Amino acid sequence: MTAHEKYMHRCLELASNGLGTTYPNPLVGSVIVDENDQIIGEGWHLQSGKPHAEVNAVAHARQAGCGDSAFAKATLYVNLEPCSHTGKTPPCADLLVKTGFKKVVIGTLDPHDKVAGRGVKRLKDAGINVVVGVLEKECNELNKRFFTFHKKQRPYIILKWGETSDGFIAPKVKDIKKPYWITNRWSRQRVHKLRASEHGILVGAKTVIEDDPALTTRDWHGTDPQRFVWSNGIAFSQDYKLIKDPQTIVLESNTVQDLVNDLYHHGIQSVIIEGGRQTLQAYIDAGLWDEAHQFMGTDLLIHDGLKAPVLTGTFELTHREMIKNDVLKIYRKS
Repeated sequence: MTAHEKYMHRCLELASNGLGTTYPNPLVGSVIVDENDQIIGEGWHLQSGKPHAEVNAVAHARQAGCGDSAFAKATLYVNLEPCSHTGKTPPCADLLVKTGFKKVVIGTLDPHDKVAGRGVKRLKDAGINVVVGVLEKECNELNKRFFTFHKKQRPYIILKWGETSDGFIAPKVKDIKKPYWITNRWSRQRVHKLRASEHGILVGAKTVIEDDPALTTRDWHGTDPQRFVWSNGIAFSQDYKLIKDPQTIVLESNTVQDLVNDLYHHGIQSVIIEGGRQTLQAYIDAGLWDEAHQFMGTDLLIHDGLKAPVLTGTFELTHREMIKNDVLKIYRKS
């Protein structure tokens, strides 16, 4: 591992601290390394509207007693191209120029149309030695949500469902309007952790009527995702948890593609599709998904249930994990 890779790995570690709290901004971490190969400042972006990673790293170094002369001899590492425009905060590229850095190492370019190479140009125009592309694949993976949103004009789509060991997603008939738990409580906590990481979550009308879910992160510390309901033309009463919640957005899109477009126009960078089989299979059949999280429990329904969705197309198993007696499998669409 090279020195550049070592410090870029640290940037990625720092950046990941902001997962679930930075929307609509990307995940960014920054490290400042002095001429003696020692880290003198670190920072990451915590929340939209708050200082960016580079700003926090510089502030950290200053708090430790570093002055402008130290920055002139140091290298700043950051996993994403510094911004060059004024948004809720000033441009980070201007800060790096003003602070006096002579070398900046960047993981990957920012696809946002307000940056897209302009940050690098601003640094180079100021005479800074700029290196781009260190651990680029890993940097792109960390910000897969942000990149998908800006490059494909849609959210990063995660399908999630629980499945019995004999391939069913739910019983055919239920006596009460609440979820039928296929998986154990540790798996359910893992789902709430997933919810805390993503920007939005969506279910179909049938799931609202039959399960009356809340779709919160109550079993995990974190922010609730923005809740969406695909109404399919159904008018709901105010008896359901999601419908009575003023933060829930009901979408009346006719097709899955229309639904994805609506989510994009609402600014949603990632979404969990946590509906029933019909909703999940609609996304699969349309080829509109990026990851699928299959939680398999030990229950059997013995042919007395609704079949689980079936993935089609080209995909691969990227993660397998035991959660007590349950099995979590994560697939990535190629």
